[in-house]
Amino acid sequence: MDRSPIFEAVGVQKAFPGVLALKGVNISLLPGSIHALLGENGAGKSTLIKIITGVHQPTAGQLRLDGQAATFGSPRDAIARGIGVVHQERNLFPRFSVAENIHLERLAMSYLRPVDYAALNRAARPWLEALDLDIDPATPVSELSVARMQLVEIAKALSLQSRVLLLDEPTASLTSSETDRLFTILRRLRDDGTSLVFVSHKLEEVQEICDRVTVLRDGANACESRSMEGVDRKQLVQMMIGRSEGAGAWRHRDRRDQPEVLDLAGVDTALGHRDVSLTVRKGEIVGLYGLVGAGRTELAKAIMGQFAVTGGEVRVNGAPVKIRSVAEAIHRHRMGYISEDRKSEGLILQHSVLANAGVPIWRRLAQAMGSLTDGRVRKVASPFLTKLEVKTPSLAQSVGNLSGGNQQKISVAKWLAANVGFLIVDEPSVGIDIKTKAYLHDLLRELADNGTAILLISSEMPEMIALADRIMVMDEYRIRGEVTNSGVYAEISHRIMDRIHDAPQPAA
Repeated sequence: MDRSPIFEAVGVQKAFPGVLALKGVNISLLPGSIHALLGENGAGKSTLIKIITGVHQPTAGQLRLDGQAATFGSPRDAIARGIGVVHQERNLFPRFSVAENIHLERLAMSYLRPVDYAALNRAARPWLEALDLDIDPATPVSELSVARMQLVEIAKALSLQSRVLLLDEPTASLTSSETDRLFTILRRLRDDGTSLVFVSHKLEEVQEICDRVTVLRDGANACESRSMEGVDRKQLVQMMIGRSEGAGAWRHRDRRDQPEVLDLAGVDTALGHRDVSLTVRKGEIVGLYGLVGAGRTELAKAIMGQFAVTGGEVRVNGAPVKIRSVAEAIHRHRMGYISEDRKSEGLILQHSVLANAGVPIWRRLAQAMGSLTDGRVRKVASPFLTKLEVKTPSLAQSVGNLSGGNQQKISVAKWLAANVGFLIVDEPSVGIDIKTKAYLHDLLRELADNGTAILLISSEMPEMIALADRIMVMDEYRIRGEVTNSGVYAEISHRIMDRIHDAPQPAA
């Protein structure tokens, strides 16, 4: 196989008003290779991907395809030249069928002709089968799980038969078995000569599947298109953040003598939870672990009043309560919720950074001060935005214009500023980089040390074991057991999975 570059970016710069996002970046992609593109949020990865795929044009520098200068005026230009992308945020039309989404480009080019839906469904099926997806192509995307939507997005990209395929955090919504299946497909594409670019904050995945790597830091190359051979995790982290990894380690914290902030006693919900009992004490971090579909996020939303509690009792600070709305949970009971779905639930994308960070504290500040000004909101919220190193030209910047990682930081910062007594943290590390994750873990420990009761939902086992004091194991919308954390990964992970596998299976 010819190993000369199939695609190159040479000396690429990109300037936005007030920001030089890329400073002479180089990347060289080989056919039959899986190439890691690494860097912190704000390092320039998303901007480089948008330039490669025709969303943005470079301010300076050159793109080369098969050794010849190339210009992409739009994403469709890039697609026509064999460059495809699977974005971190899904780009599917929920009301359209799976087949319609997969072949959207074909539909756009033949919009004057009637659609042959039977042919469209037949054409979609091989791409679903390639991912072992047993889905009727006529199914509306809105009926799929988040993980299956992600796999349909990948099937859509595969259907374009791209020579260069960029995957931005493709495993973020996938289970471990789905990730293994995807990696099998990616290796097959690599062996067939496709050049794949793999963007991920999960370094264990990068080391498993990638054979080459480019690292960006502050918009420039920290490492320029080299082999992964001989590169370990420590070196990758050093290149990404300019120093060695510094996440805090688990430490024993006994909160048994502290008052209960949240107590669920035999709770049933309208979503199907049955006989759920758990407590979270002042200053305690209680983990809620389970596989995808276990009902953890749904329980969190019922606690916050978004869905009805139909049985049992909920007590907050020792008093029985019936929380009928999210606003009541926030303002009457000082409860907060960092959502895993920041775009739909965590943020108002059209509003500014300052407005989003200040939403939970507006009522409190207005009551205390008699009036609400940006200056007062800024005084409370800015320290947390600074501590999480939110990268934005100004606090007036629209949140929708920031990277996914910076959006996640803002969704965390707003609840830190709110100083709630009880905080649900749902998948806090989705889409954030190593350094931000370390800061976030330290902040959660600091919050707990200062008395905040935290219910932590995470599908990342190392994160759960690094943070939780106790871990409640959930499966099939029920609590299957409790594990007291010792911080020893091999022991605790084994005990957690034992609780899941020992769960009784539903009757046939």
